[in-house]
Amino acid sequence: MAKGALRNKMRHVYYFLPVQLVILHFRKYQLLLLFWLMLIATLTGHFAEHFGAATLFLAPEYLGNINFYSMFLMGGAMGVFIMSWHITTFIINAHRIPYMGATRQTFLVYVINNSVIPLVFLIFYSIITIHFQWYYEHADLKFILFTQGGFYIGLLLVVLVSFAYFFRVGRDLLKSVLTTITNPARIRDIIPYDALDYEVDIIRVDNYITETFRIAHCDELERYHPRMLNAVLRRHHRNAIAATVFAVILLFMLGIFMDQPVLRIPAGAGFLILFAIMMGIVGAVKYFLRSWEVLGWAVIILFLSALVGRHVFDLRSIAYGVNYHTPQQDQPVYDYEHLRQVFSTQRYEQDKRTEEGRLNKWKQKRLAAGESKPPMVVISISGGGSRAAYWAFRTMQYADSVTGGKLFTNTLMISGASGGMMGGAYWRSVHSAYKDGIVNDPYAAKYQDNIGKDLLNAIIFSFASVDIINPFNKISIEGHSYSKDRGYAMEHELVNNTGAMLDKTIGDFKQKEADADIPEMIFNGTIINDGRKLMMAAQPVAYLTRPEYSLSDSMTPPIDAIDFAAFFEKQNPYSLRITSAIRMNATFPFVLPVVKLPSVPVMNIMDAGMRDNFGTEIASRYLFTMRRWIEENAGDVIFLEIRDTREGEMYPPAEQGSLSSMISDPVFVIQNKWETFQSYYHGYLKDYAPYFLGGKLRFVSLEYVPEEKEKSAALNFHLTQKEKMDISRSVYYPRNQAAMDTLKKLLK
Repeated sequence: MAKGALRNKMRHVYYFLPVQLVILHFRKYQLLLLFWLMLIATLTGHFAEHFGAATLFLAPEYLGNINFYSMFLMGGAMGVFIMSWHITTFIINAHRIPYMGATRQTFLVYVINNSVIPLVFLIFYSIITIHFQWYYEHADLKFILFTQGGFYIGLLLVVLVSFAYFFRVGRDLLKSVLTTITNPARIRDIIPYDALDYEVDIIRVDNYITETFRIAHCDELERYHPRMLNAVLRRHHRNAIAATVFAVILLFMLGIFMDQPVLRIPAGAGFLILFAIMMGIVGAVKYFLRSWEVLGWAVIILFLSALVGRHVFDLRSIAYGVNYHTPQQDQPVYDYEHLRQVFSTQRYEQDKRTEEGRLNKWKQKRLAAGESKPPMVVISISGGGSRAAYWAFRTMQYADSVTGGKLFTNTLMISGASGGMMGGAYWRSVHSAYKDGIVNDPYAAKYQDNIGKDLLNAIIFSFASVDIINPFNKISIEGHSYSKDRGYAMEHELVNNTGAMLDKTIGDFKQKEADADIPEMIFNGTIINDGRKLMMAAQPVAYLTRPEYSLSDSMTPPIDAIDFAAFFEKQNPYSLRITSAIRMNATFPFVLPVVKLPSVPVMNIMDAGMRDNFGTEIASRYLFTMRRWIEENAGDVIFLEIRDTREGEMYPPAEQGSLSSMISDPVFVIQNKWETFQSYYHGYLKDYAPYFLGGKLRFVSLEYVPEEKEKSAALNFHLTQKEKMDISRSVYYPRNQAAMDTLKKLLK
């Protein structure tokens, strides 16, 4: 008897509508469950961890701050996503639960019974968010609870508005239009439905939760003809589609006004709205195409590929300031023959003499300051997103301070990759402004704070609201029309964060560099057409485009780098914005778009770290090329390395302890260990370099060392408060302090 009673209870649980809906989702609609899985994987750090995706959802920013309003907007976007889940699954599941049409509030009853997955996710989200803000953002409990309240107020507001507007208020225009487009019979002339499309799969349900949250038995529902019930459900389809259309319009409008900070919602919120739209599209394809779904997706993909192939829209970005509208005959041809003509031996020698003239000016300034044989500094900075930018700026500010300003005055050249060059460029701009009397204190803490401000939010928001939804958004800069994408968003936010310091072109620094008032900066990119290096500099640098031994080979000299200004001389190269040079230098795959340059064929640029993530190649070639001048005129040559990783422990050793690792490691070994390979290779360069400088070369290395060995700052464009504190304190690491002492002695 007891067993029979237990079996009966289990049967009631199994045939409970919320349980049956969960089973149905896992049985039929795994593609829709992928959206939830991606969110969970992102929050736990198992998806896009290196890009800092989790912070977009756990610490959303609005107007540069994590506060009630940012969490309120995140909650509202979560409400849109959850309602999209209910709407989409309702549309494709309605024919399996026709008896729901007999309830007074059909859609409301469905939402209540379909809320198991959303409720479990919200509990999980709140736990993860509270832990993250407490541990990584160092927020107090009162603040955390206050922001959580904002999140749920935003969520509930969207849910209530959804029911009040879409499912209670009639709209004649929407009613007439959407009733037409939500009826699959309208496309039967195009797609012939057959027996496969009429699947009879009505879910058996004994009990369900009513709109008053009472558990009721299905026998209590009045019996109606199935045709009438289906008609009721189809009317709800109309309102459901209206909600998805509204989400598209909302994201589209936000993208148009992306430059208005007040209208720029948190990136995580933008992604949730994008997911809501994508979920609606997936549901629409399933609903309309039915058994033709797979073929439908293939046609959609082929159609999009055709649009890209015909240049209707382009997934690549552009470099702002460069003239893309010159006549085709003025666009440089990117092939070996043209490169050999442009970067000839004569240009090599001419640019080398120009650089020696700059070095002579620097020497005269140092002699006037009382330095007979001035020590000379060349700085190489590693890439690594905001982590590298924050660390580079921190170490350069600290080193310049402890050396009495000599690091800046004695530095001749700075090169590197990715985020590190962002920090280096800002450091140079701050000290240049100080020399001009614009800045009173170049060591003020606000500058360190500025370079640590978030960039990821603007990038991802643009990706969700512009790059995907509206790739035709345009902006005009210096009389030229350009696409407005996440590359533009990154630059715009960088300027907002740093003020006017980086709102310049490379030409704005040309004269100061030539007069040796400030260090020369060489921004790099990797030309993915063939692997050459692109060097963007205000000074002529053709002497770095080929090895010196090739000067004796006039027929087939190896040209492994491109001087941007020389190659694109007719495209206004000195109007290139500094922020665009930084972006090309730091084009993380997928996070930032590939940059195209106006050559024939088009030159495509990605992150400098693909060729050299540490700036060692450029710095070594520079020192070798200028070795004779250095030997005659300079004192010690300080090769200052600023790294956001430890040279001796680039990548933790890994064992092939699982089937997936055994399969993936050989395939992705180059991608995963690329930075390590570069570091080992640069060790050889450092072995050889001292011999061509007559014993003058001194290596000084400053490395970011996290306090917790396995918890270094993430490689992305966002830093938590905990990460900022960790990076700042790393300068006091004993090995870095010893390096600072060495630097002080060498610069005396």
